[in-house]
Amino acid sequence: MTSPYFQNDLVTLYHGDCLEVTEWLTADVLVTDPPYGVNWSSSTMSNAIEPKKEKINNDLTQEVRDLSLELWGAKPAIVFGSWKVERPKGTKHRLIWYKKMNIPGMRSTPWFAADEEIYILGSGFTGKPEQNVIVTNDRRDGAYGEVARLGHPTPKPVGLMERLIKKCPLGVIADPFAGSGATLMAARNLVRHSIGVEMEERYCELIGNRLSQEAFDFAGI
Repeated sequence: MTSPYFQNDLVTLYHGDCLEVTEWLTADVLVTDPPYGVNWSSSTMSNAIEPKKEKINNDLTQEVRDLSLELWGAKPAIVFGSWKVERPKGTKHRLIWYKKMNIPGMRSTPWFAADEEIYILGSGFTGKPEQNVIVTNDRRDGAYGEVARLGHPTPKPVGLMERLIKKCPLGVIADPFAGSGATLMAARNLVRHSIGVEMEERYCELIGNRLSQEAFDFAGI
């Protein structure tokens, strides 16, 4: 059994590869933002002459996403993704996350992306019916955006994750690609137990610091 990197009354976080650290499979509902398989990269904000490129581990193909979902089985799941690749097998519904405050940045194309897809798998979700487009108003980019503030290239708004978790069946929430910790933060804010796994130690440290704050974080929607 792997020792937790961080643990409190509601959250248990492990440092490692979710295909090897499998404690998350004991949970009841999966809410996660896995590598999409699009080979994503972005220049981080830097004063250096040649700013470094941020990459996402295991993002060359959908293999890690699909292997983790295969391990998870038929239990209910909410999984972020991209239209550029094949949707997860068993997808029953698709939500659109519209990032209203996204800015174009330095680009020459006439359009820029301001949305992501969210896939619903399994059953048991509840709550009042809503449109499948979820709008958030947080500022993600720029010197004062979430990316710069948290030091993570693709953070999800805690408020968005709360909105999704509120429609989940009862039980423990799993996030095997914990990233900036938004799923774990949202589960904690809703007084739900959660189990997370994160491969990069710097992000485990980020998550531990966020969860150690006394004030709950309700920002981001």
